[in-house]
Amino acid sequence: MTELPQHPNPWKTVSTRETYANPWLRVREDQVIKPSGGPGIYGVVEYKNIAVGVVPIDDEGCTWLVGQWRYCHGRYEWEIPEGGCPAGEAPADTARRELLEETGITAATIEPLLSGIQLSNSTTNEVCDIFVATGLTHGKAQPEDTEQLELLRLPLSEAIQMARDGRIRDSVSVLALLAVAGRKG
Repeated sequence: MTELPQHPNPWKTVSTRETYANPWLRVREDQVIKPSGGPGIYGVVEYKNIAVGVVPIDDEGCTWLVGQWRYCHGRYEWEIPEGGCPAGEAPADTARRELLEETGITAATIEPLLSGIQLSNSTTNEVCDIFVATGLTHGKAQPEDTEQLELLRLPLSEAIQMARDGRIRDSVSVLALLAVAGRKG
């Protein structure tokens, strides 16, 4: 296996100031010396939780997508069940909790698929862990009060095609579905 070369940090942080904070994130502005040697600023969004996504797969080879309005993008989106993993909670437990909350599904098995994925590493420290859920049992969804969710059950192969052709645009969902497709061969 090819080892990737590592390099020392060419950036120097001169000072840091918090410009905004809420219970989920904080924004900071750093005064820096750039790799070129000149002064500059760098804005960073620091998330307090890590993101977690889960691909549920039933015995018939179907999965579930969650549809909801995404405020930041001003559009309705379809994605895998996702949520934030607070400090002190294991990401696999978050996957189980989000799956139950958003779909009403409990899983006998939660298997890690990808870990520590950097979602937008030029502007944020946000990372994501992704899981596959199998051995599914159906119950009643328990969405949060900020969520108006619609569920769609479809063949996993169709969800993968939706990720490939741009009908699914959420980065965690696209990555998760393509990783599942790659795992299947």
